[in-house]
Amino acid sequence: MMKTRRFLGKLTAGLIAASLLSAPALAAPKKDFKLAWSIYVGWMPWQYADENGIVKKWADKYGITIDVVQFNDYVESINQYTAGGFDAVTLTNMDALSIPAAGGVDTTAVIVGDFSNGNDAVILKGGEDLASIKGRKVNLVEFSVSHYLLARALESAGLTEREHVSVVSTSDADMVAAWSTPQVTAVVTWNPLVAEIMAQPDARKVFDSSRIPGEIMDLTVVNTGVLNDNPAFGKALAGIWYETMAIMSAQTPAGAAARAAMGKASGTDQKGYEAQLEATRMFYKPAEALAFVRGAEPKSTMRKVAGFLFDHGLLGNGAPSAEAIGIQFPDGSLYGSDRFVKFRFTDTYMAAAADGTL
Repeated sequence: MMKTRRFLGKLTAGLIAASLLSAPALAAPKKDFKLAWSIYVGWMPWQYADENGIVKKWADKYGITIDVVQFNDYVESINQYTAGGFDAVTLTNMDALSIPAAGGVDTTAVIVGDFSNGNDAVILKGGEDLASIKGRKVNLVEFSVSHYLLARALESAGLTEREHVSVVSTSDADMVAAWSTPQVTAVVTWNPLVAEIMAQPDARKVFDSSRIPGEIMDLTVVNTGVLNDNPAFGKALAGIWYETMAIMSAQTPAGAAARAAMGKASGTDQKGYEAQLEATRMFYKPAEALAFVRGAEPKSTMRKVAGFLFDHGLLGNGAPSAEAIGIQFPDGSLYGSDRFVKFRFTDTYMAAAADGTL
């Protein structure tokens, strides 16, 4: 099932920061690497690549091994990466900042795979528009990207969370059942739960992530020390990813088979998986990802994300402002502290894929 994505471990950073801040800045050179991933439309390609020999092909090219490990619990995959058990992990831009970066683990986004373009939504019972959310209890996974989407939705309507709604923390596993009860009249969630709830006759979608394009990014990140010592790992990851993108995006029998396999592995079928792809802006070609990551959107988005996290106390204990953690972009520019740069976007490996130098 695709229900395990995008929890935010509120306490994780604070619990592990002390042990991690003293860790060496660079990891020792090595040959064996581990990537943690969890089920979501934009990350299914990792399983397909692993099961169809693409991971081994690119790892062999660089004389390394890459162990691709699925987690059923999204936040646990991030915790394991943050604690040093994995070299790379799939996560959202918000969670990269709030968990490993806030916990002192220098992290680099090697692949910007996609952004949500309708997969995440605000849904109401009754009411014609977003303004009718005023005064309601809103069920969502607290401190997740759903919480962020709610904040951005309220902002667009001139409302605030503090003054106009109250959040009810609800597990994603319980969301559809909660919707079926009369007392629940507003939810924020992600696909495939959005599709299940929207199939009910009383459901009205009043805002979705297509209204904030580019703000909920799905990434593959690597520990910066590991990456700096082992650039071959980054090259292999990019090679794996874009070979798989070429296969799954093709309107051919092989492409259809790949999408069907990813759908089945994620608890749906080819049609269901393709419907979720339609609500996702996949960067199938490296040039598309480069244009995005080199543009103005990531800089603007990360300011908003940092502000949200700071307002909710999620940038680490004692963070003095939304700029407590430095975020570096491909052009070398920074947002936040230049003394505590812990989250980075790089275009190096996507560019190598684009120009054929992997």
